[in-house]
Amino acid sequence: MAMKSKMMMPVQKEYQELAKQKEPARPVLSNCIRAFLVGGVICLIGEGLMLFYQRVGGFSEKAASSPTVVTLILISVLLTSFGLYDKIAQWAGAGTAVPVTGFANSMCSAAIEHKSEGLVLGVGGNMFKLAGSVIVFGTVAAFLIGIIHVLFKLGG
Repeated sequence: MAMKSKMMMPVQKEYQELAKQKEPARPVLSNCIRAFLVGGVICLIGEGLMLFYQRVGGFSEKAASSPTVVTLILISVLLTSFGLYDKIAQWAGAGTAVPVTGFANSMCSAAIEHKSEGLVLGVGGNMFKLAGSVIVFGTVAAFLIGIIHVLFKLGG
C-alpha cells in the first residue's frame, strides 16, 4: 500500500482520503455475532442429525457421521437451489462457511451458474475448477500428515 501511495498523483491521494472519510464504518461486532450464531445453528443441526441417526437409525457415533454429513450437504444444496442459502450467507457472513455446507453451496452455485454451457464443459468443468484446488490441497495435506504420523510412530 505504501508503494501505491508513492506512485499516486496528488489528486488521486486526495480522492483516496475523501473515499476513506465517506466509507461507512463496518459493524464488526454485529458481523461476528451473526457469524457465530449462524455457524452455531448449522453445527447444532449437525449434532441433532447425529443424535437422530444414533437413536432412530441405531447407528454408532462413528457410523452416524456419514449420513449426517450427507444430510447437511443435501440441505445446503436444496437451500442453494431455492436461492435461500445465499440470502442467509449475506446476513450471516462467514458463519455459513462451515466447511461441509459452505463447500456444498459453492459447488452447487457453480453448477447452477454454468448449466447453460452444458453438462460436461459447463457444470462439470466449472464445478471442478473450484473443487480441484480443495481436492489437491486436501490430498497433499493428508499425505503430509500421514508421513508425519508414520515418522513419529517409528521414532516413538
